[in-house]
Amino acid sequence: MPPRSILITGCSSGIGLDAARSLHARGWRVFATCRQQADCDRLRGEGLESFRLDYADEASIAAAVAEVVERTGGTLDALFNNGAFASPGAVEDLPRDALREIFETNLFGWHDLTRRVIPLMRAQGHGRIVNCSSVLGLVALTWRGAYVSTKFALEGLTDVLRIEMRGTGIDVILIEPGPIATKIRENAIAHFEKWIDWENSARRDQYVALRGRLYDRKTKKDAFELEPSAVTAKLIHAIEARHPKARYFVTTPTYLMGFARRLLPTRALDWLIARG
Repeated sequence: MPPRSILITGCSSGIGLDAARSLHARGWRVFATCRQQADCDRLRGEGLESFRLDYADEASIAAAVAEVVERTGGTLDALFNNGAFASPGAVEDLPRDALREIFETNLFGWHDLTRRVIPLMRAQGHGRIVNCSSVLGLVALTWRGAYVSTKFALEGLTDVLRIEMRGTGIDVILIEPGPIATKIRENAIAHFEKWIDWENSARRDQYVALRGRLYDRKTKKDAFELEPSAVTAKLIHAIEARHPKARYFVTTPTYLMGFARRLLPTRALDWLIARG
């Protein structure tokens, strides 16, 4: 029997990189994709099969799926949608184009890729589609309106797809991490600088503190922060278990916020989140 195969996005670092390395070690055939060719070259040097896939580039998505089809003869056992970025700033300061940019990568690209692999899974009669959402797909948090909106949208789209795929042999699964040690904060700086005119904002004084969190060198872990391997552990269950869960929470904050969202009235939840 050929090894099981999985396509993973966002493998240059963090969650995607840990998942690619770990599943490769478990005997999976891993297609570890990245936005930048240099990162793909580095992963190929580790013995992984790696090629470009940029969610914001439709042509690269089509080319990546064609590459998988060529290498496997038209099969794929699992897809892990993972690559995403944050664009911090107050909602009132987010230009329309800032939302267009983040939705292209964090939602539209995921949807495009997923649609392209469903026919492969449908033809073979099975498959696992795993979307890496966030605790911020369950609850909102200040300064993160752009990212939160993409994750809320992803949650809804994934829920509908899961229901629609009943009876096809294709399981659709969400993983919802809280704080994980990745480069998402570091990578968000460029988007903040591109879109937020903070010096002319009504919230200028508040942005001073936000800029400190973005720019200051991180010297310790955030509260309850876990390593990317915690996400990989849930991913392994999602793609290997005979009966996977529809949702996998990762980190204490996700469990707490999932519980609080069900239990508390909206205003009480707002108060709790505002207190940090």
